[in-house]
Amino acid sequence: MCNRFRANKKGRRNVIVFNAVSKRYENGREALANLDFEMQTGEFAFITGHSGAGKSTVLKLLTVIERPSSGEVFCAGDSLRRLRNREIPYYRRKLGMVFQNHQLLFDRSVFDNVALPLVIAGYSTYDINRRVRAALDKVGLLGKERLSPLQLSGGEQQRVGIARAVVNKPPVLLADEPTGNLDPELSAEIMGLFYQFSQVGVTVLVATHDLGLISRYDHRLLTLHEGRLVEDYQETSEYESGFEEARDHDFEDELDVAHTTGEV
Repeated sequence: MCNRFRANKKGRRNVIVFNAVSKRYENGREALANLDFEMQTGEFAFITGHSGAGKSTVLKLLTVIERPSSGEVFCAGDSLRRLRNREIPYYRRKLGMVFQNHQLLFDRSVFDNVALPLVIAGYSTYDINRRVRAALDKVGLLGKERLSPLQLSGGEQQRVGIARAVVNKPPVLLADEPTGNLDPELSAEIMGLFYQFSQVGVTVLVATHDLGLISRYDHRLLTLHEGRLVEDYQETSEYESGFEEARDHDFEDELDVAHTTGEV
């Protein structure tokens, strides 16, 4: 295991590590060039850049949709370059993924959409009920679990996607343009949810080109240009104080609260 996963002087661990990562395609296009950055437990960061800057490639590498041409990517304790194909589904259970277009199943209920990762992982009916209700409660949708996603607003559909992403309590949450179809007020609500998850120890990386949205927050900002990291800005005060509050508040506890009885 890469020694960058060791705890630093303040007791935090690097959950995501890009170490001299490059990605070149067969047509010669270089999507990433010698990319280096690290993210720690409970850290919230934006990654931005113009179209083609490399944001999507970063997410594809973290989800092992693609592999780096050179360098090493580590996430949640795994070396993704060395990960075998049969190990990928198990690795992905450590990730929560939120998409711009929600990726919901409209022929299933809200409950069934959120439960899907747990069903695939083989959880018991009791645990599925408990976790789904807790996740829906966290995003403010408890009571709408029997509805179809088509009966929800765009903002509520995105909340269903977030609940599905966190229902299995992943250490890492990745979001790809999660507010692209939402108005500023709803976008702020979604960002507030992401921040809450980071406060209980989840590492959150949000890819977006919405500079107006980014300007409203003081979270760390990674800026890519033609596959290279050209800026790494971090407002440390908010992250420092937030992590101190999160250290003794485990994400397991955050989703294991209330609404644990009864069948849905």
